[in-house]
Amino acid sequence: MVRKLLALLPLIVAVYARSVNEEPKHWAVIVAGSNGWYNYRHQADACHAYQIVRKNGIPEERIITMMYDDIAYNEENPTPGKIINRPDGPDVYEGVKIDYRKEEVDPKNFLKVLSGDKEGMVGIGSGRVLESGPNDHVFVNFVDHGAPGLIAFGSKFLHASDLHHTILKMHKDKRYGKMVIYVEACESGSMFTNNLLPKDINVFATTAANPHESSYACYMDKVRKTFLGDVYSVRWMEDSDREDLSTETLTKQFEIVRRETNTSHVMEYGNLTMGDMDVAEFQGKNTQMHIFDKMPIPNPNVDAVPSEDVEMNILQLKVTQAKTESERGLEKQKLEHLKNTRRRTEETFKHIVALSVNNNKDIVYDIMMERRPLLSHDCYKPITEYLRTNCPGLNLVQNDYALRHLYTFVNLCERRTPQEAIMGAIDKTAEDTDLC
Repeated sequence: MVRKLLALLPLIVAVYARSVNEEPKHWAVIVAGSNGWYNYRHQADACHAYQIVRKNGIPEERIITMMYDDIAYNEENPTPGKIINRPDGPDVYEGVKIDYRKEEVDPKNFLKVLSGDKEGMVGIGSGRVLESGPNDHVFVNFVDHGAPGLIAFGSKFLHASDLHHTILKMHKDKRYGKMVIYVEACESGSMFTNNLLPKDINVFATTAANPHESSYACYMDKVRKTFLGDVYSVRWMEDSDREDLSTETLTKQFEIVRRETNTSHVMEYGNLTMGDMDVAEFQGKNTQMHIFDKMPIPNPNVDAVPSEDVEMNILQLKVTQAKTESERGLEKQKLEHLKNTRRRTEETFKHIVALSVNNNKDIVYDIMMERRPLLSHDCYKPITEYLRTNCPGLNLVQNDYALRHLYTFVNLCERRTPQEAIMGAIDKTAEDTDLC
């Protein structure tokens, strides 16, 4: 028996050496979680990201794409079947292979895709999941709305704690050798800060904003009457379009994007030593020569607006562009309704906070003003889910202005306010007012 094992030893060593030295395969997961014409920019960003990784050689079978897909053929699209990501830009929708659409764009499905749960995705969309191995390089790009410790994802939330556990599982199961994550969302830094992304598991992440601020939309198109992109996403993708990625490091791209994004603070997390690696190691190593995009690019910071103000700006544009008085009156009504919705949103959160702390005015003031770091995920996650399901009038996931107020729930949880008190306040608000 020992002789047989000794005889097999050179073969075992050779196989192991070959697996260790094997050229890594490149995989990409690209996600736009939102829907609706006013969120045009999110799917435009995702489609552009798809074009970049395809151009740079990642094959279709190793790119997994999730997007609602209600923009290209939307009745408001003046160029049916086409999506652009900058003024007068090229069509970024052509050739995009979408694996998961509409209600399939769901946080649970996303986490199953990342963790390689093929059985769990049977009968859903294409059913494709990451089948990467211990030597492979994985690039993840996510675009949507966000709030402290969560990302809006279709009609639900992807919580930072759930993403954290999935990444740890991927590392344990050897689902990647190195992984890079780019996130476009408000307060997106909160998905990785405070040790949510360990430094020793070979994952490098950058985000559009720090844990306490909005990300910004850009390129308002007066014909399409919507924003075409987001500043952070536009900056990294336009850099990838014009650079030779085999000679540009992750750190260099991060520094360029951080310097050129003056609307929010672009952040980096995880294993920062991976910043010495070339961008091509994650966005694709095309071995064929191709012409880099050298066209002049408009400055996306010029007309940029915070994500929560996008709908307001679109309606204001429609009012000014209205061709008839009746059309102008209709758009003004929509604008006034939106303003009322925002006022009601503020009232809802203040009412819930007040009830949670027995109407102590001093404490209410502090909670509405301070911005504590999110550490108590075991409190915050169930409370935000409770609000989402028990206050439907708030339309929490689709109401980006409401997401900007979830910091108050962070403050309640970090002050050790009992969960039952906060949930009771939500119930009381739903029962006694028309706010929910």
